[in-house]
Amino acid sequence: MALAPLPVEAYRDLVARALAEDIGGADITSELTISPDQFARGILLAKSRVIVAGLAVAVETFRQCDPSVAFMTQHPDGSRCEPGTVVMEVTGRARALLTAERTALNFVQRLSGIATQTARYVDAAGSRITVLDTRKTTPTFRALEKYAVRCGGGTNHRQRLDDGILIKDNHKRLAGGIAAVLQRVAGASMPVEIEVETLNELDQALAAGARRVLVDNFSIADQREAVRRCQGRAVVEISGGVTLELLPDIAASGADFVSVGALTHSVQAADFSFELEPLR
Repeated sequence: MALAPLPVEAYRDLVARALAEDIGGADITSELTISPDQFARGILLAKSRVIVAGLAVAVETFRQCDPSVAFMTQHPDGSRCEPGTVVMEVTGRARALLTAERTALNFVQRLSGIATQTARYVDAAGSRITVLDTRKTTPTFRALEKYAVRCGGGTNHRQRLDDGILIKDNHKRLAGGIAAVLQRVAGASMPVEIEVETLNELDQALAAGARRVLVDNFSIADQREAVRRCQGRAVVEISGGVTLELLPDIAASGADFVSVGALTHSVQAADFSFELEPLR
């Protein structure tokens, strides 16, 4: 399936704020050392094995510093690249390229790190279970980070609180328990999912008519038992304590989904460099 691009509206203002944060009043070093009529060619170079994500955001970053810059993309978002791969070429005024360089790299490194991490989980799942992200994203970066998850082959869970009904432990306690909270959402116009923390809670949720359950922090054995009890009655999502090492066993449980906060909340940035050479 083709990767749907991010609309520029999702990141244009974010790029402007990031550039303002980095530049301040002026890029003093570049203005003192580089002639205003100097042009340059830059290459975005992968320094490690990565899944590329965020090139359009990098392009917007350079264009906000110089609208006339030209680009040639060799490996688009979603590509698997080895160390030493030239991902994209950028041509334009040298000062603008220098000014935008760090901000553009910050976006690409962060988003490619998420895509690369996601691909590791998807590969470990081996097509036996769908890998979902969570709302554990950097504030104001959610659209970008969830796009990066898609670049890595993952699937987005809720983008926002209005995307679906997900009843968590605090909702259950405040609403008076599993049966009570499910009664309150009966007849809702969108799917309902409820988190359960024990097999006993699972039984209560099924008895109350739950059709999708999130089994949280279950042992592998209890995950298998939860799937057995839910067969033909409810869709099963596994969450909590999910690691790459455990994922093959989780995938073998027969559950439908596994949600992984680590795709976005603690990912290591991918390693890229931006190398410039003068044109004239």
